[in-house]
Amino acid sequence: MPAWLSGKSAATGAATESAGDTHLSLARESLRELLSDERVPQEVRALLAEDYQQVQAMLDKLEHGHIHIAVFGRVSVGKSALVNALLGEQRFSTSPLHGETRTVQSGQWREFHDGNVYLIDTPGINEVDGEAREQLAREVAGRADLILFVVDSDLTRAELSALRALATQGRPLLLVLNKIDRYSTTEREQLRNALQTHLATSLGADRIVFTAAQPAPQWVIRVDEKGNEIEQQRQGLPDVDQLKARLWQVLEQEGKTLAALNASMFAGNLSDQVAARVLSARRSLGDRVIRTWCVAKGVAVALNPVPVADLVAAAVVDVSMVVHLSRAYGLPLSRNEAGSLVKTIGAQMLLLMGTVWAVHLAASALKLGTAGLSAMVTGGAQGAVAYYSTYVVGRAAERYLANGKSWGDAGPKLTVREILDSLDRDSIIDQAKADIRTRLNAG
Repeated sequence: MPAWLSGKSAATGAATESAGDTHLSLARESLRELLSDERVPQEVRALLAEDYQQVQAMLDKLEHGHIHIAVFGRVSVGKSALVNALLGEQRFSTSPLHGETRTVQSGQWREFHDGNVYLIDTPGINEVDGEAREQLAREVAGRADLILFVVDSDLTRAELSALRALATQGRPLLLVLNKIDRYSTTEREQLRNALQTHLATSLGADRIVFTAAQPAPQWVIRVDEKGNEIEQQRQGLPDVDQLKARLWQVLEQEGKTLAALNASMFAGNLSDQVAARVLSARRSLGDRVIRTWCVAKGVAVALNPVPVADLVAAAVVDVSMVVHLSRAYGLPLSRNEAGSLVKTIGAQMLLLMGTVWAVHLAASALKLGTAGLSAMVTGGAQGAVAYYSTYVVGRAAERYLANGKSWGDAGPKLTVREILDSLDRDSIIDQAKADIRTRLNAG
């Protein structure tokens, strides 16, 4: 491609090439790290198996230097015809009927360099009874290195919404106004101005391109050798030269960077999903750990007639629970560290729920004063209170661990207060009594 067409000097081109190689190298390394991260639990990998397959496919694409251009837009704007015109062959079927393209199809654009560019035709958006195909089109567009957003008139509300969403996500795109042969020169300028007005904040004017991928047939008069006039219909030739030139320019200047950017965005999105899944899995495991130790503490306190031993047992159970929670969150704490954390949480609980602790101590004293005769009467209630207090300790410790062993800006007092305010104490106490009875009966 000549330098005047791409608008850059040889020096600029070399610098761009070097930057593109650097971006690609970083993107490949990012994808490799994502695929080989041993910290991701196997159950999370299983849940995101399809996403990991896409990461591997994207890595393979980068390794081979492939660039994917998705053709996106509503039904019947001429997406398939546009891909055919760029490829120079009737690869994909076209039809005046809506929804002719029902699956993702691709073709190799051999006109650019060594044929490493692939044009991908997608189903139309905003089609009646085509929600699944529309979702497929959006997914493909979301993974493409460059999007050709095709329209055939001023933007509809659905098109404008989709276009702005893609631009907001940082998707690189060109807006292609197809079927331009329908419009006069004046109308074309009116459309250009309207499109620029719509996209003033999301897309530059240089990203708007006019095409006529499949011009409407024209009637012509031909005179035969006998002088007879014969009226015939003639199919016009596709006019996609402006788009080809713009694509060449974008690919020459930004091709590798576009591929790297797309891979990095995809990897970033998947990393967020992995983090969310891991956190969800850890919370689920954490919930089981907390419930298990809550029951253990409730039973121990309910059965123990000696109040001082109750308090000692309570502390031991809470520390053990926090140690197990820290392992579930991949941030193991020693027993001393867990003990310090329990003391911190307990101090805030004492300030915020002194009445509960008073009931706990009173019940313990009652058990001792009656020589254990009322243990069955008071023990269940005291065990339920112990269960509740451990539940609060567990939730506070979980919040601390989920935040990377930090209380964050809130601090321990506000964290404990938020947890207490969010809990329905009566329902937890009722659940505690039921759990304790079940465990005692099982024993």
